[in-house]
Amino acid sequence: MAPSKKKHASSQCCIIPGGFTVLSLQFSSDSAAQHRLYVKEHKVRAERNSRRPLDRTLFVLNIPPYCSEAVVTELFSQFGCVQSVELRDHPGSFQESGPKLSKFFKPVAKQGFKVGYIVFQSSSSLSAAKSHPYNVPLVVCTEQRTVSTGVQKWIQNYTESFIQPDKMQQIVDSFMEDYDKRKEEDAERQRKAAEQQQEDEEGWVKVTKGPKGAKARPHTEAANQRTLQKEMRKKKRKELLNFYTWQHRNTQKEHIAELRKKFEEDKQRIALLRAQRKFRPY
Repeated sequence: MAPSKKKHASSQCCIIPGGFTVLSLQFSSDSAAQHRLYVKEHKVRAERNSRRPLDRTLFVLNIPPYCSEAVVTELFSQFGCVQSVELRDHPGSFQESGPKLSKFFKPVAKQGFKVGYIVFQSSSSLSAAKSHPYNVPLVVCTEQRTVSTGVQKWIQNYTESFIQPDKMQQIVDSFMEDYDKRKEEDAERQRKAAEQQQEDEEGWVKVTKGPKGAKARPHTEAANQRTLQKEMRKKKRKELLNFYTWQHRNTQKEHIAELRKKFEEDKQRIALLRAQRKFRPY
């Protein structure tokens, strides 16, 4: 007997507006409640890095808090080999800042629903995940993979928060070795740059190309001193005597007072000349 059309239709994938495929998520095989995951192919071309290739990256929304990166990796491994999994609080571009820190030195992660970026080793795995039937849920907790929740998860996190002193010392020593190595590399890079910027016997300076957007200029001490003196002379020539408003106002008052004083002196001299009959304006 051929299967009914209704049953055949229910085994198809469910695609909603926006290009997202709906996947059913079930915590355990005997659980009645189901969760919904929304997946689509990651196609942000502004991200030009190898961490999220455009043809092998799956973008996942609404990942529940009890699904860690390891759990998500095992859930989607049924579609193909998973290369990497990245869980974030909000969608965004990949940012790799500084050295990779141990989990003991990282701030506590927020407990809430997350978004994920799953990178497969093959593009066919991405197509298989997008075409997964809606009525076949992904089971989180199985006999082979147990996931703790509730009080058990709290006790587990509390127990894992303690660390042995020798293990902590190893982590600190490893971090300090990486830090010293980076400092030595930076010092060696600066030393080589300083040697390239040294003046030769005729006084010429070799100017190399710096970072993008930065102006190339000599970095020798003599060149810096000459540039500073030139800037000081230019600043002194452009310096205004009456820069502030109150200075300009006081100068005008003094000038007006001086003109009035001269005017009174001229009036007295003219009056004296008139009395002596020596005033001849023409």
